[in-house]
Amino acid sequence: MLSILDRYFLRELGQTMLATAIVLLAIMSGTTFAQVLKQVANGSFPASVMFQVLGLNMIEGLPTLLPLSAFLGVLYGLGRMYRESEMHVLASSGMGAGGLLRPMTLLAVLVSVLVAVVSLWLGPWAYRTSDALVSAANRSVIAAGLDAGRFTPLPSKGGIIFVDTLSRDGSVLGNTFIAAERIDKDGSRKIKLITGKHGQMYQESSGTDRFLALYNGWQYEIPLGADNWRKMQYERNDTSLSNVQSDATTEDPAASLDTLTLWGADNADARAEFAWRTIAPAMSLVLLMLALPLSRQTPREPRFGRLLLAVLSFYVYYLLLALCRGQIAKGHWHHAGPMWFVSLLVFGFAAWMFRDQYVERKPRKAAAR
Repeated sequence: MLSILDRYFLRELGQTMLATAIVLLAIMSGTTFAQVLKQVANGSFPASVMFQVLGLNMIEGLPTLLPLSAFLGVLYGLGRMYRESEMHVLASSGMGAGGLLRPMTLLAVLVSVLVAVVSLWLGPWAYRTSDALVSAANRSVIAAGLDAGRFTPLPSKGGIIFVDTLSRDGSVLGNTFIAAERIDKDGSRKIKLITGKHGQMYQESSGTDRFLALYNGWQYEIPLGADNWRKMQYERNDTSLSNVQSDATTEDPAASLDTLTLWGADNADARAEFAWRTIAPAMSLVLLMLALPLSRQTPREPRFGRLLLAVLSFYVYYLLLALCRGQIAKGHWHHAGPMWFVSLLVFGFAAWMFRDQYVERKPRKAAAR
């Protein structure tokens, strides 16, 4: 049974954590949107799937955002109570460390469960769904924005394409016209025009590149500023289209695997990914424990004086975990023991600081004259 004081702490701290999460989510959405928009401009994503990829990428960042928002929310919420002397009044009324630990424990458990669900299940699902969405864009020109009866730019400035009819799944095309410009090694520019009675989309066996096969048409190569045109009639003409896929720098095969598969995997990348997912709920507990001693302020202390120290503490802790993950990914370490050791060390240090704040101190004796 929760007391009135427990409900008060849960309400105040919960509202502050929610407001902090919304602010951080807005910041993350802005940076993620800029990255996705850059990929769309480079042809890595079709514009039609931009917002789906944006939402899925934001879900992937929640395992880090949620513990940070809980940490900053508790730090700000309790700091306000200390500055406005609410905590001092409660302490003078008989509330000890246990009165604060009860609602904080309940809050920490709820946040850790939420982070565990996102880290162990929802995040990998979002990664797999994003990959499947992009793969579907590779197999269908509809996802790339092609529509019958209008000119459509090809990704990566590959030219323009026009079709008069299009099948329901986007794999079979009617009368087709393609115009593209290319630059030869000598710097000369050429216009390439291709027409076909009908066409079909297909992918190579590896599934990385996609092609458009046109049948019964003509191909023209027109050098700009010259008269040596080339005209060719064909029965079949295969044209490579710019691939619609995620950036190679962000691809991580282990990130798309479910947690149970990672558990049984025996390679360095899988062990590092499994260790990172399992440490995320513990990170929430450590940060909330660390927020308790760091939030204690005096009324005359600057309002955001402890915020810099808190952000620095989070950065050092997160950096240590990232270094441990890097060592596991390189194969130097074969388990997540160092990550748990760092977390237990930070948790113990935070618990000691919190206990030191509430320990009873003997009054000083006046010096004898």
